[in-house]
Amino acid sequence: MPLFSVIIPVYNRPVPLRRAIESVFAQNFNDYELIVVDDGSTDETGDVARSFATVRYIRQGRRGVSAARNRGAAESRAPYLAFLDSDDEWLPGKLKAQRDFIGRNPLVRIHQTDEIWIRRGRRVNPMNKHHKPEGDIFIPSLELCLVSPSAVAIERSLLDRAGGFDERLEACEDYDLWLRIALDEEVGLVDEKLVVKHGGHDDQLSRRHWGMDRFRVYAIMKLLRERADDMAPPRRDAAREAARSRCVILARGARKRGNGGLVAILESVMRSIDDEDYSNTGFESLAEA
Repeated sequence: MPLFSVIIPVYNRPVPLRRAIESVFAQNFNDYELIVVDDGSTDETGDVARSFATVRYIRQGRRGVSAARNRGAAESRAPYLAFLDSDDEWLPGKLKAQRDFIGRNPLVRIHQTDEIWIRRGRRVNPMNKHHKPEGDIFIPSLELCLVSPSAVAIERSLLDRAGGFDERLEACEDYDLWLRIALDEEVGLVDEKLVVKHGGHDDQLSRRHWGMDRFRVYAIMKLLRERADDMAPPRRDAAREAARSRCVILARGARKRGNGGLVAILESVMRSIDDEDYSNTGFESLAEA
């Protein structure tokens, strides 16, 4: 049994996929299996994956990146899962550094490496707020996603316990999962830049969906519905404030656009927050693309 199952979800990205696969095969640590989950590509993406003899290639109908990652996890064999987005790449020491971290920190069930950011072919420096923290990151993670899928290694059992990626979400699915996990688990950090994260291209999910904060409100409200009763008060209060402040901004924008339906949903969510009654399921419509 390998130590890591590396899972690459992909849709219509043949050229970046080849780069991603080659970066896995360039690792200086080889105790892994590599699974590519093709989420219904309509171009030569499948041909690229199949051209590598040792890649386990799985094809499914178009269901989204969350479903593709979950499918890869379900088909995998290793105790640790390492995800790699098809437009990103790893530097050669990534998996070995994570193997070594696991050896030093056997009780830390999820950790990540640092990363290099490339935007439209040019290296950029992250803002201070994007610097990766470690330990108890739940409250900081309410503001923005602080774990990168391409940098993370997670125990399979922890992903299973969390329920995997929410397949209703077409974006911010990583924010949602890491928030659920960080409520109970500390997140470790290998403070080395071992992932190259490519951004700024037109097919990024974050560029295809409007009002990304609506997905984050959905994630927070879902967490409050499921876990508010056993959250420590500072965490619960921080989650409530994070959801409410986003609702205010989203509602302001919806009014300017004349979107009365969205305003009504957001006002209902804010009433639920103020009343501390999370049984209202109206927020679920915010996950709709």
